[in-house]
Amino acid sequence: MDDVKRLNIRQGSYTFAEKKDFRLESGKKLGPITLVYETYGRLNAEKTNAILVCHALTGNAHVAGRLSGEKASTGWWEPVIGPGKPFDTNKYFIICSNILGGCSGSTGPGSIDPRTGTPYAMNFPIITIRDMVNAQHRLIIGHFGLPKLKAVVGGSIGGMQTLEWGVRYPRLMEHLIVISTTHKLSSQAIAFNKIGRHAITIDPSWKGGSYYGTSGQIKGLGLARMVAHITYLSEEGMQNKFGRERVSRKSMFSFQEKFQVENYLDHQGEKFMQRFDANSYIYLSKAMDLFDLTRGFRNLDAAVKRIQAKTLFIYFSSDWLFPEYQSADLIESFQKNKKYILSYKIESKAGHDAFLIEHEKLNPIMQNFIDV
Repeated sequence: MDDVKRLNIRQGSYTFAEKKDFRLESGKKLGPITLVYETYGRLNAEKTNAILVCHALTGNAHVAGRLSGEKASTGWWEPVIGPGKPFDTNKYFIICSNILGGCSGSTGPGSIDPRTGTPYAMNFPIITIRDMVNAQHRLIIGHFGLPKLKAVVGGSIGGMQTLEWGVRYPRLMEHLIVISTTHKLSSQAIAFNKIGRHAITIDPSWKGGSYYGTSGQIKGLGLARMVAHITYLSEEGMQNKFGRERVSRKSMFSFQEKFQVENYLDHQGEKFMQRFDANSYIYLSKAMDLFDLTRGFRNLDAAVKRIQAKTLFIYFSSDWLFPEYQSADLIESFQKNKKYILSYKIESKAGHDAFLIEHEKLNPIMQNFIDV
């Protein structure tokens, strides 16, 4: 992918294959597994300048740059990665892997089950955030052989992975950058995920998860995306962007006449059906529901006590999916345990998705922290 020269990034897209069985937190075995990952910049001789970027729920390994044949960059966090940016590719070696359970090359429900020669579908085992992190650990240690990561960073479900990295492998990184996340979902957030999964599973085209090879479009996946997308925005942001504007000035007494916000959600749902796998959405959203950093510990303080890395915690004023009180709980626990933590509340109208949008506010904070 050398057509990303405008970023001066030496980028590559690769597949890591773990030939041994991979034991999941549930006790079940999965294997062999593969992780698709992309790299940017150069690894130094000491192997000490690597940053692992953990992507959000429907993201992938393509975090920056432009893929072959594309006219524009499609990297989901490009304003953060590249020369002179917070994760400067002249200084750091960036790794981003598609998570276990995903649908962008890593082993997931759409992958071939070696026992049957057909896609796993809903025979894929339940996975957790810890499973995703343990698979990434195989990549970082088993494949790259890195003695230490400069940083682990992520937002939303990527932030959950980042916290899990800090607790699970406390001596393996210098910095943690945790953005727009929580140590466990609220019942309201779980409820929204439930609606999304239900929308998929009641769609006749879903066929109990065994839809691979069929031509039917799973419209329930589009509906799941529409519901989720509302939680990623804020009321004020939606009002400012759409108001009560209609698509056209035709008669309002018709279901064909839509408000701009309806048109936007239709567009988001349609796009999502073209690029994401319905079963992956079911499994990954369930992993978010199951995540609880305190599992296996007496309480949150006992879990946070294990973290050794310098930690940067960033949250946004209008994020109602992961509200401010959840951030306050985490920050208080770090402080109580006398951990190195810097926390920033960024004023934004963008809602939960602010970590993908508010780069002018986010970048200086991350750059000052990572270069320490």
